[in-house]
Amino acid sequence: MPLDPAADIVITGFGHVPKFAQGVVRDLRLRWALEEIGRPYRVELLDAMAPKPDDYCQWQPFGQVPAFDDGKVRMFESGAILLYLGEQDERLLPRDEALRWQAVTWLIAALNSVEPSLMQIVSLDVFQAREPWAKEARPGAVGFARSRLSCLADALGDREWLAGPFTIADIMMVTVLRHLRHTDIIAGFPGLAAYQARGEARPAFQQALADQMSGFAVPAD
Repeated sequence: MPLDPAADIVITGFGHVPKFAQGVVRDLRLRWALEEIGRPYRVELLDAMAPKPDDYCQWQPFGQVPAFDDGKVRMFESGAILLYLGEQDERLLPRDEALRWQAVTWLIAALNSVEPSLMQIVSLDVFQAREPWAKEARPGAVGFARSRLSCLADALGDREWLAGPFTIADIMMVTVLRHLRHTDIIAGFPGLAAYQARGEARPAFQQALADQMSGFAVPAD
């Protein structure tokens, strides 16, 4: 179990978030990657609802999580950190040039082409649910998200993973797809639902999720 209070690698997470966010906070991506390669790490927990200390904002300028420090570099943004970890271990990022750049491409696609459309639904369903215009806006947001998911499903086809072997691209994409777990939208794409289930069935994911959930002050129902 790589979670180790004496480890050199430290990542930040939240010790309290609303129940709807439990299991999707983005430090899960780093926990999963570190579990895949057996790298020990420790976690510093922050309160998502409280102002962040000035010294933390010097580390993570937007006051978000995760941030990362391995004694050599201090970083923020989960995509950048996954790339950094992938550079160090081919179990996360292949050394073959073609596969490597496919993985990088898909990681960026998860962040730029897929996640924003899914987060729009989350925003409407959670953060703006009481706004009088949210119900009217939702069908358009769902339609756009489905168009992106359709493209993703077609690109994935019958492959097991996005870039050949399992990579950081799959860590990113599976965690992005989890944003819609409160809906049945992914179920409308059986290939993507199976892909997400494969990712979530990996022992490293299961351990990472359990560790993240155990750190929340208010457990999920």
